[in-house]
Amino acid sequence: MKILKVIAIIALVVLVGIQFVPTEPNQNDVTPQTDFMLVNEVPIAIQNQLKVSCYDCHSNNTNYPWYNKVQPVAWFLENHIKEGKSELNFNEWKNYSDRKKNSKLRSIIKQIENGEMPMDSYTLIHRGAKLDSLAKNEIINYMNNLKIKN
Repeated sequence: MKILKVIAIIALVVLVGIQFVPTEPNQNDVTPQTDFMLVNEVPIAIQNQLKVSCYDCHSNNTNYPWYNKVQPVAWFLENHIKEGKSELNFNEWKNYSDRKKNSKLRSIIKQIENGEMPMDSYTLIHRGAKLDSLAKNEIINYMNNLKIKN
């Protein structure tokens, strides 16, 4: 019984201690001129859906939930965002080559069609990010048309 008490105290001290380890926020108040929305003529409905469903993980500006202040959740979110941005950063769209843009568009289409994006772990908490069939079709059609132009 005494060993369990010691383990519990150590676990509590570690849990409290890690709260002081900072993370690097992914926030920027300026939308760069290289942003997907500025480079392309994106309809308002699609802009809104992309911002709600994609931009938190795939841009340089994340709208963080309250639980981002709690470790180890903040580390998980930070890692998830870095990984998402390494795959696709909508803020850097104009800097991508035409070949890379088309590759990203194909990937966006495929992942939306397969229900891989937005991720279930994200839409579980962010219900507004879930794409219904109409939103999926609108985004897929838009991305297909954009792919043809590039």
